[in-house]
Amino acid sequence: MFRQGISSSGYAVLFVGFVALTMGGAAEQNGSSNAAKCEVAGSLVHVPELPEGSGVAASQRSPGRFWAHNDSGEPFVVALDSNGTVRGRVRVAGAKVDDWEAVAVGPCPAGSCVYIGDIGDNDAKRRDVAIYRFPEPADASGAVDGADVFRARYPDGAHDAEALLVTPTGDILIVTKGETGSVGLYRVPPGAKPGETATLQPIGKPRQSGKAPADERITDGAVSPSGAWVALRTNSALLLFRSKDLMSGTWKEASRVSLKTVGEPQGEGIAFGDERTIYLVGEGGGKSRPGTFGRLVCAF
Repeated sequence: MFRQGISSSGYAVLFVGFVALTMGGAAEQNGSSNAAKCEVAGSLVHVPELPEGSGVAASQRSPGRFWAHNDSGEPFVVALDSNGTVRGRVRVAGAKVDDWEAVAVGPCPAGSCVYIGDIGDNDAKRRDVAIYRFPEPADASGAVDGADVFRARYPDGAHDAEALLVTPTGDILIVTKGETGSVGLYRVPPGAKPGETATLQPIGKPRQSGKAPADERITDGAVSPSGAWVALRTNSALLLFRSKDLMSGTWKEASRVSLKTVGEPQGEGIAFGDERTIYLVGEGGGKSRPGTFGRLVCAF
């Protein structure tokens, strides 16, 4: 039953952000008086091992560890510490990388599991997408065997997607990007099983009619540990939603933070560390340039 678990040396320089509403800094903010209050400190981390960094997730088994990945190449997850330093990498034996776009960590029958969303589809041609699940490794390096593979298909045709959400109650959701169609929210049916292809269930209506503007396309998402908040991101903005609103199909933003001045060449991934700490990963911008790792500490 696929109803358990969660929604990521050398040249590294740490970006520690606390994104501010009332102050200047690495991020600007739009929104009402209820918007997040933030402040910026530090610099952006450069991670050579993540030139195509696309997703990040906080470990539940090893506090202070983060799992991140590239969106192409070999089936590895990269272990980082909270300073953005690479501590190892784990091969997912038997897995295929079509277009890995998201990673999450959460409960499962084995205890704590890593979920990888192979859900990218730039040309909207895939018949189905895949989600890999395997017990979270205790070590930062090595290999895992026998990952479960859950396959899913959209009821309204193929979509490109880069955001995989898992709630603390075990609901698994995908947010489509908005580049090949509208931004929409879909749930993996609770009875989905490994080896079968499930039909995704739409929640509410799409966020907009037709394709989203370039600066509104969703590149990742995460659910806070309490389940109260959902963070979605674009290349240049952080969008915060109350889970009760979004999970009911209401696209009502509680807050929006501009990330344009953070300095990411291509911002991609997002994860909650704790209820108020958000981590970011991004691509290096091409030509094998190092990817990026950063942290936001928010009050909302």
